[in-house]
Amino acid sequence: MHPLILIPARMASMRLPGKPLAEIAGKPMIVQVAERALEADCGLVAVATDDARVFDAVTDAGVRAVMTRDDHASGSDRISEAAGMVDPDRLHDVIINVQGDLPTIDAASIRASIEPLADTACDIATLGAEISDEREKTNPNVVKIVGTPLGATLLRALYFTRATAPWGEGPLYHHIGLYAYRRAALERFVALPPSQLETREKLEQLRALEAGMAIHVAIIDTVPLGVDTQADLERARAILAT
Repeated sequence: MHPLILIPARMASMRLPGKPLAEIAGKPMIVQVAERALEADCGLVAVATDDARVFDAVTDAGVRAVMTRDDHASGSDRISEAAGMVDPDRLHDVIINVQGDLPTIDAASIRASIEPLADTACDIATLGAEISDEREKTNPNVVKIVGTPLGATLLRALYFTRATAPWGEGPLYHHIGLYAYRRAALERFVALPPSQLETREKLEQLRALEAGMAIHVAIIDTVPLGVDTQADLERARAILAT
């Protein structure tokens, strides 16, 4: 496999305006995320944005960036466009989408995201972690994976939901929104219209499942901090200041 890591970034966050440029440990958050991706050392890294301020901050830090259209509905659409800009000769057969608000993600987790693609039956790979906090099991903001085991740390996803699922005794898994796509799978995915369950649950990955695409989940030990609010930002600053 020849991965390309793309990090979508937009300034129009509703809960934390200007989020990509929020300062964390002396650097913009988007630069912190790019540095984590570079540390993974598993492929070329580029930031995909529609804002010149983000583009300048990233390139000033010595990281590649590309300017995409400003009308994309999702990060998946943005990285699909960016893949054609960064790699027009299609030398990279795997596209890793690292969200631009994960400044504390570790390199090992990014590398783990491509491991399920060793199975040719897998179209899209993603990450999960067992839920240990009882409050998260009923929190609709924590997306759960319903899956069938393929190995000790590998699931085939059957469903993703905001509800507490599956029912009964056994572990629940928190979905971590980092994806590794086979390039053809990404292109197919973004060409599909939003699906019924995707619209109902507000979970984009359900579109792929409804279309019959296979999503496999690598189970890792920790959930990286996603920065959505000012409180999250302060937590990320504390973590990366140490």
